[in-house]
Amino acid sequence: MRTFLLILASAFALTGCQQPSDSARVSAQAVGVAPLETAYDRAMRVQLPAPVVSGEDGPGLVNVHRLSPRIISGSEPEGEAGFKRMAALGIKTVLSVDGKAPNVATAKRYGMRYVHVPIQYRGITEDELLRIAKTFHELDAPFYVHCFHGRHRGPAAAAVGRVLIDGVSRDRALAEMRQWCGTSGKYEGLYEVVASRALPTRGMSASLAWDFPPQVRFDGLRLAMIESTRIYDHLRMLDKRGWKVDPEHPDLDPAHEAGRLAELLDRATVDACGGETAGLRQGMTDVAEQVRGLEDLLEKVKLGDAEAAVDASAGLRSIKQSCDACHRAFRN
Repeated sequence: MRTFLLILASAFALTGCQQPSDSARVSAQAVGVAPLETAYDRAMRVQLPAPVVSGEDGPGLVNVHRLSPRIISGSEPEGEAGFKRMAALGIKTVLSVDGKAPNVATAKRYGMRYVHVPIQYRGITEDELLRIAKTFHELDAPFYVHCFHGRHRGPAAAAVGRVLIDGVSRDRALAEMRQWCGTSGKYEGLYEVVASRALPTRGMSASLAWDFPPQVRFDGLRLAMIESTRIYDHLRMLDKRGWKVDPEHPDLDPAHEAGRLAELLDRATVDACGGETAGLRQGMTDVAEQVRGLEDLLEKVKLGDAEAAVDASAGLRSIKQSCDACHRAFRN
């Protein structure tokens, strides 16, 4: 769940999207001019058939889309099962654009090479784009391109590869992002890269001295964002199970996960910057308090308190609402 990634995103607030403003659209309509087409709108120029259900989704790997024989997009591989599934797909190079440091050792055991180029939801910088292009131009296919859930950043990077090495039109690549991968229109910056950015040629990428690092590590606020997102996903999964431990993940104790999340939020609050995002610190403090309340409820659930289980589910929904509020204030 990206909600917690969003709530902590002060230093990485996504303000660079190039969507036409509501006022611009209204003005255009007022004078009888069609509203400006966004890159997200353009993703409907090419109508694709419904995606074929490949059966490749499963334990360890979801949102898998075989875009071409050379490029596959999907989620972060989880555990041994995820890497086994990638190996079965014949993957040679794994390109992660997520912030989390990849599991390089496991990939290597399965004969796959990792390249790590973390990007943000607002788009892809020129430097990041050059590294992504160099990866596609110079390393071995098939490529598996992923972010965390495989729906937004990963498909955008995969779309760059589709244009560069598969030679598809930009409209086709945009259509695959929206119609197959489900990339949200909230991330116009990602669509804009594919729609109109000048993409590095093979010659340009060859001139870059870069050794394809398998891991880029972060600390402080950004690390807290990455880890909090994953802990929230654990809590959501446990909520769906009625707060019972999943036999496939016996190490995930509901109350313990809530405690870990509260600690991460507390540490991240210390790193929250001031200035125009001064309200973020208070928002994060408030959510950390909500999460500690959730932890208390989950301790009661352990003792068989059925009412506490209901309250815990309601508390998790409330936390999501608080995160969404921070998203609106500090990300867009």
